[in-house]
Amino acid sequence: MLGTLLARIVVLLACLSVALAGTDFYRVLGVSRSATEKELKKSYRKLSKQYHPDKNDSEEGRAKFLEVSRAYEVLSDAEKRKTYDRFGEEGLKQQEGGGGAGGDPFNIFRNAFGFGGGGAQQQRRGQNMLAEIEVDLKAMYEGDSMKFTINRRAICEQCDGSGARSEKDIVTCPVCDGRGVRLVRHQLGPGIFQQAQMHCDRCGGRGKSIKHVCSACRGHRIVEQQSELNLHVDRGMPEGAEIVFEGEADESPDWVAGDVIMRVRSKKERGGFVRKESNLYWKEPISVSEALLGFKHRVRGLDGHDIVLSRTGVTQPGFVDVIHGEGMPIYHLSGHGDLYVEYQVVLPPALTTKQQDALEQAFGYRHPDKIAKDGHTEL
Repeated sequence: MLGTLLARIVVLLACLSVALAGTDFYRVLGVSRSATEKELKKSYRKLSKQYHPDKNDSEEGRAKFLEVSRAYEVLSDAEKRKTYDRFGEEGLKQQEGGGGAGGDPFNIFRNAFGFGGGGAQQQRRGQNMLAEIEVDLKAMYEGDSMKFTINRRAICEQCDGSGARSEKDIVTCPVCDGRGVRLVRHQLGPGIFQQAQMHCDRCGGRGKSIKHVCSACRGHRIVEQQSELNLHVDRGMPEGAEIVFEGEADESPDWVAGDVIMRVRSKKERGGFVRKESNLYWKEPISVSEALLGFKHRVRGLDGHDIVLSRTGVTQPGFVDVIHGEGMPIYHLSGHGDLYVEYQVVLPPALTTKQQDALEQAFGYRHPDKIAKDGHTEL
């Protein structure tokens, strides 16, 4: 009785010391202190995908991603976990040399999903998913962040990809005795037999069979789901730029998930700005009087500021004016490209007699039919 009481006190003191020493990594991952390696990995995979910057771009989400990565890094390492359980986070920091910052959270993420070094390199990798998305040119000018949804296959969370209702329902295949292959004899003729080795069709080559299947995936080990991703569009991003979302393609217990590759292009809008690399092109209509006498127009830029288009004197139809520094932001550099403005002279549908007379007087020109009608000889 006394021994049991002392044991309970020791456990309580250990928990208290961890709480006082820093973050409770078990609580961060939502697992018990006796969690197995499989339980730790399952919880981390779920939380890290939930808070990954590709899906959650908030400050809170990024902080949570770092927290769950640090917790999994410690608890998945037998030595670090032992030190943490005895001395808490402060004791762990001393063991790590006082820093305690942990490894690269994205490397931890890749390793947990089979993208890292070591044995993970030997795993089969699923196909990548390539898709294209069109965004407003304004988004590529200013930079933006937007969410999009993809349909994908994911490992069933209820059975963790086993396809069974519980671990007890996974048994050795009675056909192949757990080998995953079986020998088949074919008779080629009288007294002549051929022996061949083939995958066991009962267990699909896994060496295990299932007595009762998982109710969520019905034994298929994967489920159809929609995944929401967050796309970051950088200022001045080139047309056709590819954004990679690691491990977000179809999942399977038999391979490492491939990547979702999103190719970004700007929408083609009639009458709007046209982009060519870092430059912008614009067609500006002007009247005949403006083409002859000059004008001052304002065009609203992609970020909302006014661009002044001003000409004095005569502007020929199709004349192209270059306005420096009013193009697209130069990707990953400072400054902007140029804006090329083509002026298109718009003629009126008709002229009044008064307007015709004024033009004839201004230009000293009369139509030949009018000259003949007035009885003058055409020169």
